Amino acid sequence: MSTAGVSATGTAQLSFDDLGTPLADTTFVVVDLETTGGSAERDAIIEVGAVKVRGGRVLGEFATLVDPGRGIPPSIVALTGITDAVVHAAPRIEAVLPAFLEFASGAVLVAHNASFDVGFLRAAARRLGYPWSRPPVLCTVRLARRVLARDEAPSCRLAALAELFHATTRPVHRALEDARATVDVLHGLLARLGPLGVHSLEDLLGYLPEVTAAQRAKRGLAEHLPRAPGVYLFRGPGDEVLYVGTAGNLHRRVRQYFTGAESRRRIREMVALATRVDTVTCAHTLEAEVRELRLLAAHRPAYNRRSKEPGRYWWVALTEEPFPRPSLVRRPRDGALGPFRSRRSAEEAVRALLDAVPLRPCTVRIPARNPRLTPCALAELGRCAAPCAGRQSADEYQPAVVAVHDLVAGRATGPLARLATRLGELADAHRFEEAAVRRDRLAGLVRVLDRGQRLAALAALPELVAARPDGRGGWELAVVRYGRLASAGVAARGVAPMPVVDALVAGAETVTPGPGPLRGAPPEETGVILRWLTRPGTRLVRCAEPWAEPAGAAASWRGWLDRAAEARFPAEARFPAEAGGDAGGRRPASN
Repeated sequence: MSTAGVSATGTAQLSFDDLGTPLADTTFVVVDLETTGGSAERDAIIEVGAVKVRGGRVLGEFATLVDPGRGIPPSIVALTGITDAVVHAAPRIEAVLPAFLEFASGAVLVAHNASFDVGFLRAAARRLGYPWSRPPVLCTVRLARRVLARDEAPSCRLAALAELFHATTRPVHRALEDARATVDVLHGLLARLGPLGVHSLEDLLGYLPEVTAAQRAKRGLAEHLPRAPGVYLFRGPGDEVLYVGTAGNLHRRVRQYFTGAESRRRIREMVALATRVDTVTCAHTLEAEVRELRLLAAHRPAYNRRSKEPGRYWWVALTEEPFPRPSLVRRPRDGALGPFRSRRSAEEAVRALLDAVPLRPCTVRIPARNPRLTPCALAELGRCAAPCAGRQSADEYQPAVVAVHDLVAGRATGPLARLATRLGELADAHRFEEAAVRRDRLAGLVRVLDRGQRLAALAALPELVAARPDGRGGWELAVVRYGRLASAGVAARGVAPMPVVDALVAGAETVTPGPGPLRGAPPEETGVILRWLTRPGTRLVRCAEPWAEPAGAAASWRGWLDRAAEARFPAEARFPAEAGGDAGGRRPASN
């Protein structure tokens, strides 16, 4: 993968990055939650309140009740005044969380007892599949204990600190009011830090007591790093790679590892072992993300928890025999369903397929001619046509095989419609528990079909060139071949982009397609590229072949997925008449 770009030369001068981010220019989002209890795993959020401030000015507020989907305990009702009736018409956390994450994007999260509030938000993001970007977090309880003497503030409860700093809002165990009170407490604490030389966000995070001596001693490792996007590698005493990460600003991100912004115990241990930080400067964040994935696979650093094994995915493929059956494989074959992140999710997809298509579930090998095996109990229950006993020929069995191939390829969604119809029948019979299990199984199958078909459509392209604005009047450029990033570069403001595109294409990596739906490309890399390509503002510069997805793909079921996620009962998530078209054509991929 090559990089091209244009940079200005001249005398370097100090920037705010050299001094840190001034507190007056730092955006804080002060958040408070009301919940049904104290466990982020077992309890639920019932109210969110947040205030966005910068330089002492309020930039905006975010406030909403949240339907927890369960009863609110009497003790919580007595404390907050929030009852089941109050939250009955409120949105669920599935709708609230993405709006809050957008509201808080790029800001420092502040909370009174931040481990509680941020813990609930992080747990909700994990359950709903949203990435947690690890924003800097500031706890006003910890900061108060560091700044205030015990005789001045014997209690660090929010009510006590609000009274001490003459907050204009009195905390009353309601989210927005408590967040407003916390804003006044934050400003009071920051005013105390000015005379102590704490003037930047980095100074503030470094002032907290959790910064170890080992972290402070290693700050010099970040001083030589460039202020550009790229990948950083922490190396240990034996020059081994301990940790790999990516950043839009390498200098700023690595410096955060030596401040209170870094609270993970394993990472602090890694920092204590590190002797050097190497970097790979990239053209833009897409190249940085791809290089990070490749370096993780190459080095398998001990302190990274994810992405170290690109071949760890599971796929569902039909066996090659007269009466094929679904099997779980690690290496994808042409026509395989996937990728799955876990064996369990792949097994659930197999169960859904067996419910929708009359494939045999047994693992015995059945000869093509004159099978004489004893049928199992499933044949007696009418759930298998018993080809093992010669009751079904290979030709009679073949339509089920074709149905699976068509479903995976996006040529038809008839099996999904049959599963949804069965879901409605169970709901009508008031068999809600079984309906809920089948609804979740169907939703998982739709998601993996949709993702697999979108990745496969991209991986089928011999070459695609795309560009997106860099926010400074220039363009970020990428050359993609068979689902892999082959070249990346930038055309800065005032530079004609097409000559840069031609240079990138000429110097791009040669990619030979391999077997399987993704032509041998790693699913994570193709997924990262797909997200970049489909973000608003990205433009296709040229494409060797039309980039299209099957017209009968699982994408037509995304509306059903949304309704199923919001439904309180399975009966509300029936098969939509407008979804699941079986047209055999193809539609342009949206971007």
